[in-house]
Amino acid sequence: MKKIISTILVSAMAFSLVGCGTNAAAEKEANSASETTNDVEATSDDGETYNVGVIQLVQHPALDAATEGFTDALKEKLGDKVTVTVENASGDNATCATIANTFVSDNVDLIMANATPAMQACSTATSTIPIVATSITDYATALGIPVNEWDDATGVNVTGTSDLAPLDGQAEMLNELFPDAKEVGIIYCSGEDNSLFQANKITEYLEDYGYNVTDYTFSDSADVATVVQTACGSSDVLYVPTDNVAASCAETINNVAVTAGVPIIAGEEGICKGCGIATLSISYYDIGYNAGLMAYDILANGKDVATYKIQYATDFTKEYNPVIAETLGIELPDDYVAIKMDEE
Repeated sequence: MKKIISTILVSAMAFSLVGCGTNAAAEKEANSASETTNDVEATSDDGETYNVGVIQLVQHPALDAATEGFTDALKEKLGDKVTVTVENASGDNATCATIANTFVSDNVDLIMANATPAMQACSTATSTIPIVATSITDYATALGIPVNEWDDATGVNVTGTSDLAPLDGQAEMLNELFPDAKEVGIIYCSGEDNSLFQANKITEYLEDYGYNVTDYTFSDSADVATVVQTACGSSDVLYVPTDNVAASCAETINNVAVTAGVPIIAGEEGICKGCGIATLSISYYDIGYNAGLMAYDILANGKDVATYKIQYATDFTKEYNPVIAETLGIELPDDYVAIKMDEE
């Protein structure tokens, strides 16, 4: 075990890890084009064909991987009997609603919603077409289901897979790396219910370790730099949960936090790659793939979407950002795996 030597996202809403100065209009135009995938080598022996619409909130490595996994699963199961149309909302909730309504008008057989705003838009647009979602942290919160009524099945036309990594494990990671820290700041978007859920839960675990925990929230990407600056001024270490806006502004967060010398524990690999020192990571490809298997079950086997329980990741990896680790002079324990960084 190595000794810890010393003592972190881009514009538009949601998960993209490009710079906050990106031209949003150009990105929207580039990402709004649909991609149709016609699968081969069918394994279903009935004559049924299916049309599936996919709404991906924004172009982002984690969400891209989830969509790829979903499509691959359907490809393996249904071959050329399924047509998958992928639409990207470029981080805009109104565009999610427009795409969802178009899929409903087209009477698709199933909609896959990739990320919470996409799922919420689909749920508003239809109560009859099956919706299989992925990259959702907490379905109960996103759908407004009371905790005392939650049993991992929504009771409506929505099911899917969750990207929630164990928050107790992430709190344990923070304590392992920064046992002498006193003040922990949690940075997230005030408009994201899933982020509030994560912040509340991990606060309980962090307080059990003796940390003083403070929330620092922003309403949109324009507030991020100011909020992070404030958080860095009062915190020994920061935690950024799986958050749409935070993920889209990782570069901004990183610039402020690294300058201040404050390390960040991230909720997922994409955010960690942009601004974190370490994360307890899941595979977004895997949760997307599992969502695809669930979609197959619903389409081909008649599985009831309302009673189909949400599926959770079971494998987690301790990862670290080697660039930020070197910049801050922090050495990670031997059981942490270096994230493969993009080449400049």
